Amino acid sequence: MSDQEKEVKKTSVLSNSLIWFGAGVSIAEILTGTYLASLGFAKGIAAIVLGHIIGGLMMFAAGMIGGSTGKSAMETVKMSFGKYGGKFFSLLNVLQLVGWTAIMIYDGSLAADGIFSTGAWIWALVIGVLIILWILVGITNLGKINTVAMAALFILSLILFKVIFFGKGSANALPGDGLTFGAAVELSVAMPLSWLPLISDYTREAEKPAKATAASVVVYNLVSIFMYIIGMGAVIYTGEYDIASIMVKAGLGIAGLLIIIFSTVTTTFLDAYSAGVSSVSIWKKINEKWAAIIVTVIGTAAACIFPMDDITDFLYLIGSVFAPMIAIQIADYFILKADSKEEKKLGIANIIIWVIGFILYRILMKFDIIVGNTLPDMIITVIICVVIGKCILRNKQN
Repeated sequence: MSDQEKEVKKTSVLSNSLIWFGAGVSIAEILTGTYLASLGFAKGIAAIVLGHIIGGLMMFAAGMIGGSTGKSAMETVKMSFGKYGGKFFSLLNVLQLVGWTAIMIYDGSLAADGIFSTGAWIWALVIGVLIILWILVGITNLGKINTVAMAALFILSLILFKVIFFGKGSANALPGDGLTFGAAVELSVAMPLSWLPLISDYTREAEKPAKATAASVVVYNLVSIFMYIIGMGAVIYTGEYDIASIMVKAGLGIAGLLIIIFSTVTTTFLDAYSAGVSSVSIWKKINEKWAAIIVTVIGTAAACIFPMDDITDFLYLIGSVFAPMIAIQIADYFILKADSKEEKKLGIANIIIWVIGFILYRILMKFDIIVGNTLPDMIITVIICVVIGKCILRNKQN
């Protein structure tokens, strides 16, 4: 009997909330928040909140599709794009998750080495081993471990917040040639958007899919907003872009190291685990856990070898691939009410619409739109999908 067949225990609303709390407490979110400092505190918060509202709504829609159908994220993609179209997006998703795994381990290892200098590669190995342990425990058995880890991370994050915003620092003069408001919104959308191809991997196993999806999305986005604000505040109030330096100056020491290590583990675990789930969508004989472990090993090795200091292009690439994909799924499932049981080899019409949405996203990147370019891209893609879908349906009826 396979691991998938054995793990029939459903996850509670609380356990899903804890999983996504861990996803939000992330060094990557803090580092992305530092990019927004040039806007100033008020505009920066407005961009962060607006971006997360947009991304959160998309995240909820994606999670509800998986929760309602009981399918993994990439299996829900096959409903709109067909068997081979689903395999194509599964492959793209595995590649982006390998990238995320490497980036998260890289960021975590550099930050940890900033507190206790033993060599970033050593910390990368430590983080990689802990992620593998998380994978071996399994998603449905992480309840008590996650409760303890999340409580500790929450307390330590509050300490970091206090150090930054209630320390001796004061608001610094910031350069005026930084991000525009629209670009800041887009970077804020990027993080919740990056979870769209993953969230159904967890909501599919929930006892109460709708409540678990809502709780997951709300918890993740609130925590992510908090992390962004920590990163932005670190630059504005301490003049530091390096979170490890702030922790050292604040005398956090071991506490700071724990924030870095466990926040990296709890977030990256989701990437590696979902890479395993997506691998099964490509080839049924693949074992989820072993695929996730292999992804972790590859990500750890890449983090030891390659520099990954600027991830903005990576975030935009994820947006251009997955924003039009989920827009088509939303149109298909919620508006056109496409039959989720219909098996097709390739959804050619939707593949063409996705290509249009991908190109449109890259074009919109050249313009400064106040709400970013993800939202307009998705709205236009949904409209195109609905119009073409209804035309195809009308032709079938005639």
